[in-house]
Amino acid sequence: MTPGYRGLIHRYRDFLPTLKDGDIVSLLEGNTPLVEAPRLAKAIGAPQISLYLKIEGLNPTGSFKDRGMTMALSRAVQEGSKAVICGSTGNTSASAAAYAARAGLKCVVLIPEGNIALGKLSQAMMHGAEVLSIQGNFDQALELVKEISASHPITMVNSLNPMRLEGQKTGAFEIVDVLGHAPDYQFMPVGNAGNITAYWMGYKEYFDKKKAGSKPKMMGFQAAGSAPIVNGAPVKDPKTIATAIKIGNPASWKKAEQARDESGGVIDAVTDDEIIEAYKLMSSLEGVFCEPASAAGVAGLKKHIAQKKLDLKKGAAVVCILTGHGLKDPERAIAVSPKPASIKADLKAILDHLKI
Repeated sequence: MTPGYRGLIHRYRDFLPTLKDGDIVSLLEGNTPLVEAPRLAKAIGAPQISLYLKIEGLNPTGSFKDRGMTMALSRAVQEGSKAVICGSTGNTSASAAAYAARAGLKCVVLIPEGNIALGKLSQAMMHGAEVLSIQGNFDQALELVKEISASHPITMVNSLNPMRLEGQKTGAFEIVDVLGHAPDYQFMPVGNAGNITAYWMGYKEYFDKKKAGSKPKMMGFQAAGSAPIVNGAPVKDPKTIATAIKIGNPASWKKAEQARDESGGVIDAVTDDEIIEAYKLMSSLEGVFCEPASAAGVAGLKKHIAQKKLDLKKGAAVVCILTGHGLKDPERAIAVSPKPASIKADLKAILDHLKI
């Protein structure tokens, strides 16, 4: 049988660190849809633009983390590692656990107690990871992971591992490959700040190799209650409903600022209310269900349009990165939606309720 798509490492081999075929750990990640969203563009006040949603929630474990994890686990296997460890607000733990299971490696994850969506926690548990719920926040979990991996034979697979960013940069390659050019703007959430760093790496590499004739402005958005880069200081007790970006001291802080400054973009903040509004708009207008944190980029786009901060000419290409699937956090979706009506199992009662 002729093989089809074989995962992002095979697809972008010329742009990635060398790995032997036998060491590659893949669940056929990447190759996610870039969906045009004209109804959403109109609703947020920019009907003239070409707005696209990069749906990273359709990666194997439901988030963009799989792009980096295929690289991190493949390198761990190549180096003979027997175990991996990460600190996580959810998606990293789910991805690390799945790829470790695929590779036959032990996986340990540290999560902040009471601050992880159940959809993500269930994944890590089902994939057989040893889940430790620490009485602290993500930043404390990450510090512990750094200390443990520095002094024990266990590989850290957080985004401080350079292989993670190498894998995540392929999202930029895919966008250019689909559009035929780089977008004018890219909007995205910022939590630990590895993803905005990785996308900028990807756009620069494609530009340098003449695979793209331009580079986008990188527009990153933190939650207002968890916005250390915007505020210019770590946030000791971050607060937001968008748990995936509830991080008070991002590991890739300086690199994210570099991506912002080199691209002529911004890193700004949006409120939880703005995030939820964007979250609901995408689902109701375009049929795209993302987790709350993923909506931060769309919320930021809507905010900057309303404030007339953007020069969006007719046909401008704008891409919003949706980092995780909505089923990662079903409790939030139910909480912000109207409750189902309770109706008798009777045709007339249903028709009366529907007024048809």
